[in-house]
Amino acid sequence: MGKEADFPRPPSEVEAEPEPTPIEGGATAAGSGFKLTGFNNFTRTNPKSDRFKVKRFHHIEFWCTDATNVARRFSWGLGMQIVAKSDLSTGNMTHASYLLRSGQLCFLFTAPYSPSIAAAHNLTPASTASIPSFDHSVCRAFSGTHGFGARAIALEVEDAEIAFRTSVTHGAKPSCPPIVLDNRAVLSEVHMYGDVVLRYISYKNPVSGDNGENKPDDWFLPKFEAMEETASFPLDFGIRRLDHAVGNVPELGPAVSYLKGFTGFHEFAEFTAEDVGTSESGLNSMVLANNEEMVLLPINEPVFGTKRKSQIQTYLEHNEGAGVQHLALMSEDIFRTLREMRKRSSVGGFEFMPSPPPTYYKNLKSRAGDVLTDEQIKECEELGILVDKDDQGTLLQIFTKPVGDRPTIFIEIIQRLGCMMKDEEGKAYQKGGCGGFGKGNFSELFKSIEEYEKTLEAKRVSESADA
Repeated sequence: MGKEADFPRPPSEVEAEPEPTPIEGGATAAGSGFKLTGFNNFTRTNPKSDRFKVKRFHHIEFWCTDATNVARRFSWGLGMQIVAKSDLSTGNMTHASYLLRSGQLCFLFTAPYSPSIAAAHNLTPASTASIPSFDHSVCRAFSGTHGFGARAIALEVEDAEIAFRTSVTHGAKPSCPPIVLDNRAVLSEVHMYGDVVLRYISYKNPVSGDNGENKPDDWFLPKFEAMEETASFPLDFGIRRLDHAVGNVPELGPAVSYLKGFTGFHEFAEFTAEDVGTSESGLNSMVLANNEEMVLLPINEPVFGTKRKSQIQTYLEHNEGAGVQHLALMSEDIFRTLREMRKRSSVGGFEFMPSPPPTYYKNLKSRAGDVLTDEQIKECEELGILVDKDDQGTLLQIFTKPVGDRPTIFIEIIQRLGCMMKDEEGKAYQKGGCGGFGKGNFSELFKSIEEYEKTLEAKRVSESADA
């Protein structure tokens, strides 16, 4: 990622990355001047250094080749309602987009129509699209290169025009200049890493206190229409918002410097291979955060010289470059969420990584018995939930297997306990990142991924021997 072409690289130009030379502290030779101190030596500070006002995660847009079926699978597997659409039935002849919502979490699934459809009606594709930055050729190249994946991490900002101009002024590579949508909203985009964009959304006439009953125009984007209730599964598993969005890159230093440089986000946490690796593989990671520390963007790089290839390197090879590795979804009741999700694992839902051994849960009472009851610890073992703590709170987490054909993007379900604060109005809220990011569970996760990858390797070896 030291080359300028890495920010961004068109899908058609993605090439295999050379293996960097490891140096002290987990940094790489290509990222000279960048050095991680490690978890134990890292001191968390919040300089309130945002370059523009960031409110929250707004949505994640996935690019795929068939939005209808992917949206229904995620709706069924995560208990998210399909609440809005923009497709042929709404006059969109450019792309089909379906919006899923659970609490504040919004997932948008988009697939291209044939570009000849709009032309047959003497219309330009852009004139009918609800996402004005959509491009047929880029979308098709994205899917061909990366398979199913996240194209955009969208943030709601105070002013998407100011956010764009400020970002570009401080080094961001523009993707889509500010576009005003029906005098209601503004959308702009800059390149993030690989072929992922950071999308800014702001509203000219914001609707306060939206409870989901208003039109999608009011709380999402113009040209989206509400779905009929019968068009979606009447499910709610308790998922409420996006906690963090994790990216994998070939080299951490340039990626962090680039993103920090144009957003002003500060370093929230960091981990080296010594902190979170196993005897076989590992990673280096840094978490960036906005002023309020509710927009959390961890970024990982692979390490080399270990017994097995780093899972991050495996991702980069299958994804053909940098991209979104996983999305952590916050649940208000992880036990309820997991019970519902596991019911559907073998019938169209999502499968989970193997659970840790019984010894993990035998030791859990000594580690988290002051927070979890014996019954909750037992339920953690039954559901395969991992538990970790930091000096401020407790984190409960579990990871799905990759959600598509490639061993790339997956989902994390989490619940954070503790760190309750009060704002200036006396309203209670939970501090961002409470309980950390599962440092104590990384080795267990890595072992699970290693065992999963070994099953794939064993199958290939068996087939080779049979041949």
